[in-house]
Amino acid sequence: MTLITGSLQLGLLYGIMALGIYITFRILNLPDLTVDGSFALGMAVGAVVTITGHPVLALLLAMLAGSIAGLVTGLLQTKLSIHPILSGILVMTGLYTINLFIMGGRANLSVVGNETVFTLMERLIVQMGQAKTALALILSIGGALILSVIFKTRLGLAIRATGDNEDMVRSSSINADLTKCVGLSMGNAFVGLAGALICQYQMFSDVGSGSGMVVIGLASVIIGETVFGKRGVTIGLISAVAGSIIYRIIIAMALKIDLFPSYALKLISAVIVMVALSGPSIKGLMDQAKIRREVKNHLK
Repeated sequence: MTLITGSLQLGLLYGIMALGIYITFRILNLPDLTVDGSFALGMAVGAVVTITGHPVLALLLAMLAGSIAGLVTGLLQTKLSIHPILSGILVMTGLYTINLFIMGGRANLSVVGNETVFTLMERLIVQMGQAKTALALILSIGGALILSVIFKTRLGLAIRATGDNEDMVRSSSINADLTKCVGLSMGNAFVGLAGALICQYQMFSDVGSGSGMVVIGLASVIIGETVFGKRGVTIGLISAVAGSIIYRIIIAMALKIDLFPSYALKLISAVIVMVALSGPSIKGLMDQAKIRREVKNHLK
């Protein structure tokens, strides 16, 4: 039960990051590698501000910091014509130093003994475990619903159209550069928020914690789509959160049964993504093989 509860809590919190990756990866159709840096940036900002005694403000500033990181990536792509993958790598690399600067040159920073949003929630709900689960559920599902509403507005539709067909958007006199920057800022804002929440959940920030976050986020999005299918933005956002929970349960079970050592976490993540990505292709090959067998049997 403890395993399931912990996986549910982490899945919901990382699901907020999956929402951000869903925006850039699925809606904007951009491979945004800024995520590794903006996640650690959210943790760094969240830790520093939490230590000052403002845990709620820490979440807001982490979102702001993440949105700025996404904006810089967008400007590199649109104004300087740098390839999307390279622009994300450049920002991610630069954020490593910025994160160290924010944490005062330390590689990790503890927030033990400081008030967090989870302890604030505990005042309303007696048990800490329930408080963490309730807050994670409210923030993740609330974030998905808010984004669902945003993407049905004029700006949201323009962002979605940019991801679908950028040339058509430009021919319609819509500023595609602006929509790209807004979408990248929005996505990384949620990634920064997830970083701050994970910091307050684990009670520490580490400068290397963002490594592999892109893979984890993509795994969540792809698993969610595999289970629920591609049926619109609202279902896609909710399925990203659900995929994050499923991913965390798979990881927890794989480590629990001692099939893999604890340091194999990144390898397990990569394998899960490969299996999820190759699922449709494997299904297509199986369907083709079935059709061939039926044709052969019919000819006989």
